[in-house]
Amino acid sequence: MNKYTKPNLTKCAVITIDTQNDFSLPGAVAEIKGTNEVIPRMKSILEVCRNIHIPIIHVIRIYKEDGSNVDLCRKEVIESGVGIVSPGSIGADLVSAIKPTNAKELDYEDLLQGSIQPIGSSEWALYKPRWGAFYKTNLETFLREKDIDTLIFTGCNFPNCPRTSVYEASERDFKVVMVEDAISGVYSKGIDEIKNIGVKVCSTNQFIQDLESVLGG
Repeated sequence: MNKYTKPNLTKCAVITIDTQNDFSLPGAVAEIKGTNEVIPRMKSILEVCRNIHIPIIHVIRIYKEDGSNVDLCRKEVIESGVGIVSPGSIGADLVSAIKPTNAKELDYEDLLQGSIQPIGSSEWALYKPRWGAFYKTNLETFLREKDIDTLIFTGCNFPNCPRTSVYEASERDFKVVMVEDAISGVYSKGIDEIKNIGVKVCSTNQFIQDLESVLGG
């Protein structure tokens, strides 16, 4: 860490990536192994952040049934009739454990149009059309308007969407924290590479301790 990459927890937001039923729950159609196991740690982080009003953005995928907005590597599967995170489906919804109390239902049409949708107090949902949370979304503008300069990443399947989103955040000069035991699919070489671009890697307990020491809990 140096003075440019050191996280500023007084201006931070938590990002959850693709922690939806179809990707997260045991036996789900597109289950990412290990995601269900990290959800309790994600929940712990989110509960602390809600108590001290840290903004939370849930970034999700939505695959139209006709495959028109799907990554090329998955397009054929969706076109064949396999339903994965289909608009309005239970599978596309956030895992219940990470939702805020009395969460507003997701409006999939609105999300597909690019809206950043409030689902709770200081909590929003955002649809991303590809791996990275910043690609063809309004996320950067949203964060700048809220004077956020540090992002805390948690969620599903590090090699794909979390990793891409971390790099996108870094290249936009956000300070970045990766909570390694609150993201599925983490591997040691990936951690080394992430550290090399100035990302702080820590555990859930370390992050919560840091946050409470700065902001209280």
